[in-house]
Amino acid sequence: MHDLVILAGGTGSRLKKININKLPKPLLKVKNKTFLDYLISNISKFSFNKIYIIAGYKGYLIKKKFHNKVKNFEKIQVIKEIFPMGTGGALNAIKHKITKNFFLINGDTIFDININELSKIKMNNIVGIMALSNSLSYKNNTKLTKLNIRSNKEIFFDSNSKFFNGGTYFLNKRIFKYIPKKNSSLENDILPNLIKKRFIKGIKFNNFFIDIGTPKNYLYAQKIIPKYFLRPAAFLDRDGVINYDYNYVYKIKNFKFRPRVINSLSYLNKKKFYSFIVTNQAGIAKGMFSKNDFIKLHKKIKKILLKKNIFLHDVKFCPFHEDGIIKKYKKKSLYRKPGNLMIRSIQRDWLIDFKKSFMIGDQKIDEICAKKSNLYFEYVKKNTYQQIKNLTNKFI
Repeated sequence: MHDLVILAGGTGSRLKKININKLPKPLLKVKNKTFLDYLISNISKFSFNKIYIIAGYKGYLIKKKFHNKVKNFEKIQVIKEIFPMGTGGALNAIKHKITKNFFLINGDTIFDININELSKIKMNNIVGIMALSNSLSYKNNTKLTKLNIRSNKEIFFDSNSKFFNGGTYFLNKRIFKYIPKKNSSLENDILPNLIKKRFIKGIKFNNFFIDIGTPKNYLYAQKIIPKYFLRPAAFLDRDGVINYDYNYVYKIKNFKFRPRVINSLSYLNKKKFYSFIVTNQAGIAKGMFSKNDFIKLHKKIKKILLKKNIFLHDVKFCPFHEDGIIKKYKKKSLYRKPGNLMIRSIQRDWLIDFKKSFMIGDQKIDEICAKKSNLYFEYVKKNTYQQIKNLTNKFI
């Protein structure tokens, strides 16, 4: 696994008239959520060793909100700059923390691509892979524009090209040889020289792209982000729906997908449905296995699905049970189905069109949970793929 680094040090100087509370740019709100909330929710569908956020201006606010938090099993660590170092110099803060190769994205930009495509390019004799955008709805980027790609994927400047830097990279640790220990810009001071030296390769994407670096872009983000991220969702119980229920499954060797469930998840992705798992895990409270056992299993499941380009957008689980023997988990909880706090937790984090969403379970408690959440419910059927296909087509 590779680390992910998010650059979130900008002051947002061009947004002074809009940013009346003088917040760090990534913490500006879009429909009651911070921009960084959208970014992290979207990127955490991938699997990383760790997510590092490098925070600069008023970084304590970012640290308070995100430090040591976990999103879809991805651990987040916030590193606050002592002095402003720019998008280049700031990388020195994680020089001795990251793995050999790492992903890098901007904290004020969402480029909704499959970042794993970048890591498939060989890094021999180069220092990084850059994602290029040609967003038809976005023409305001002024940094590293007019870029093109040779047949060997090397990036070069081309005055006739409409592609520009998408702010998403896969970098080798050799990049630090070219980063000075002073305030510097990755886009202005470092990458242009590396491109000229043919040390940067790239891939072109036409995927959704937005940044909030200017007042015009920020106002546009208020319209386009809610529209883009508002989607229907499939809420799925785990044992008996996703996999065979062998009682307290917590090891990958005992986890067996039910027939065509993987195809079902792939179909949901293609139809632009969010895929969420909501599962009671009383085995944690009863001492049958630990919370870490559960997390390790789901990290492995996540990797299996990612190899097939299938995304689980989030997994919520309830470790509580009133008959538990582990003290901190021995209690009644509305988080546990038939309670619906797992559903409500997902609802707070994601923009979901509940009128077009559904839930599939195999027990009465699942049905009650769905009813409390105003979700259409069906019991799981033998042909789950056809069931999900019918449901998605019903609500689209």
